Amino acid sequence: MGLTALAINCTLKRSPAESSCDLLLSQVLAELHKHGVAGERLRVADYDIKPGVTSDEGEGDDWPMFRQKVLAADILVLGTPIWLGHPSSLCQRVLERLDAMLGETDGQGRMIAVDRVACVAVVGNEDGAHNVAANLFQGLNDVGFSIPAVGSTYWVGEAMQGTDYKDLPQTPEKVAQTTAMMARHCAHLAGLLRQARYPAE
Repeated sequence: MGLTALAINCTLKRSPAESSCDLLLSQVLAELHKHGVAGERLRVADYDIKPGVTSDEGEGDDWPMFRQKVLAADILVLGTPIWLGHPSSLCQRVLERLDAMLGETDGQGRMIAVDRVACVAVVGNEDGAHNVAANLFQGLNDVGFSIPAVGSTYWVGEAMQGTDYKDLPQTPEKVAQTTAMMARHCAHLAGLLRQARYPAE
């Protein structure tokens, strides 16, 4: 079987509204596809992800479907806009639901998310991408994901202006280069982990 990726878009906009985060995630998946990775995107705002820190918060909770897809994928791409210097509230909700994985193990006693790769895509009209990525990296790594070298790609516009990433006439060269590098590294690391899993207890 080939490698697979799940991209979770934490924009606050519901479909079919245009989303800069969705654009960047589509570019990440396109680059992953070049390395034989099949991808899927989910937009959190289109679903009912209940508050909580368990894997299933009961009737009407859509998180179990997300969780199943996260665990079925080799690569998780977590995308978020920046709001007031922080990831979106929906991105924080995703992290809170992933927190349940801290107490879950596989048949060999290993963390349930281990052997999976995670990376981050961030967009915003203010600085803060490094801070957002750092916080997401820590949370993702805490629950078992491996972060590759150059594990994030981002675009931030000039402060106090209204141009979004989706409004740009073309993708900035440095963003395109970083996105391509991140995808290469994710596919490489995921392939290695497929061949040689982390040791059990």
